Amino acid sequence: MKKLFTTSWLIMGFLVTGFAQNKASLPEFDLQKPELEAHMRFLASDELMGRRTGEQGNLVAARYVAEQFRRYGLANAPQQTSFMQTVPLEKMGALGKGNLFVGTDTLRSGQDWILMSGSASDIDAPLVYAGFGLENAAKGWDDYKGLDVKGKIVLLQSGSPEATSPIEIITASDGKRKLAAEKGAVGIIEIFKAPVPWNFVTKFFGGERVALAPDGKTVTLPHAWINGQESKFTKMLRATDKMRFQTTGRSFQTVNGYNVVAYIEGTDAKLKDEYVLLSAHYDHVGVGKQGGQPYSPEDSIFNGARDNAFGTVSLLAAAEALSKQPPKRSVLLVALTGEEVGLLGSKYYASHPLLPLNKCIFNLNTDGAGYNDTSILSVIGLDRTGARAEIETASKAFGLDVVADPAPEQGLFDRSDNVSFAKVGIPAPTITPGFRTFDAELMKNYHQASDNPETIDFGYLLKFSQAYAYAARLIADRAQAPQWSKGDKYEEAAKELYSK
Repeated sequence: MKKLFTTSWLIMGFLVTGFAQNKASLPEFDLQKPELEAHMRFLASDELMGRRTGEQGNLVAARYVAEQFRRYGLANAPQQTSFMQTVPLEKMGALGKGNLFVGTDTLRSGQDWILMSGSASDIDAPLVYAGFGLENAAKGWDDYKGLDVKGKIVLLQSGSPEATSPIEIITASDGKRKLAAEKGAVGIIEIFKAPVPWNFVTKFFGGERVALAPDGKTVTLPHAWINGQESKFTKMLRATDKMRFQTTGRSFQTVNGYNVVAYIEGTDAKLKDEYVLLSAHYDHVGVGKQGGQPYSPEDSIFNGARDNAFGTVSLLAAAEALSKQPPKRSVLLVALTGEEVGLLGSKYYASHPLLPLNKCIFNLNTDGAGYNDTSILSVIGLDRTGARAEIETASKAFGLDVVADPAPEQGLFDRSDNVSFAKVGIPAPTITPGFRTFDAELMKNYHQASDNPETIDFGYLLKFSQAYAYAARLIADRAQAPQWSKGDKYEEAAKELYSK
């Protein structure tokens, strides 16, 4: 940093005052609370029925975001004619009935195992163990080497040698089903072992599910997760070479979801070819049993004001501010669907980008469970992703301090949409409303029917949104792109991405 030497405190005072005046003239400093409150009250209204992915309330929310982008004068992403990016989805019905017959033992659906996918089946076939059920020549994985699984049920371990977090273990599962089908298997039994209570697994995955629609033909072979936390089940299956797999299956239909994408061209002749990606998910969990938590006849709608209408409003605030005075680099704003059902919108975007990913220098995601401290904002991955100075400057401009990774034991970095972009190499923290601990105040409205706009501190929503927009500007104006911290687990992916 260059040092300024002056013989006059008066001159120094003039410089500081001039900087403050220039800073305060930026559009994010003029954002208005009533505008942001109106966004919140619409997105988290009862009429949107919890914005569940694949349902009408979610589509209304997507249309609302798109029309706000249009109102602010944003453009479509280059080569696109709409703000809507179609995300093909597969909607599965709730868990049906079924049994696994292993020798003289019977394992019951919904208790000992759950069907993750598949049509009605009654299969009596040999059982073959195939490790993790993976193939990857670059990593030296070939669990099917020397195995003939055609016409057989394959028994697999969950996850992979590299998948350790719950979301990674869950994500690995879909690819295993496709590969097993290609090998000619007629069913899959996956021994599910992850640091997640089994009753949570059955509750979350046993109900109606939404997933990304597979490329090509839907894989219909039955795929079960068995409770791997019960060692007796693992021993039972490893000791047999034949079993019967009986299930009523899960119904499914193909529906469309939408990411909502808008573009602001940068002002610098060279830097505008690069861009900052701003993201927030606009979906929530729906109504009644869909919500997965207690509800009453008087209030059965999970409005999702904090999670994540709060972040979506911040994205709209950034759209309004940055459209009025664009930064040097371009900005791509993406309101994502399907976060609550498996980060689906961000996964889809990362594999179907509308702009080259190697031109994206940074993803500033915003998501939250709630807040217990309105004097701060919290940043998951702050010291991993190279933009601490810009985020702190932006926050302090609106009277907010910054707390980095306040609950590392929760593994939050890998639980929001930012991880879909981090995996391809893009530095990608998540800015979340202020919290210091996972306490009762933070969680009392999280995924509850009580999470309504009436409980929101709209003054804090304004400050948070202003800080988010200003941080985006400062990052987009940087001379050099932010970098992952040395040794970070996503650093190698970044080297590969930005070498293209």
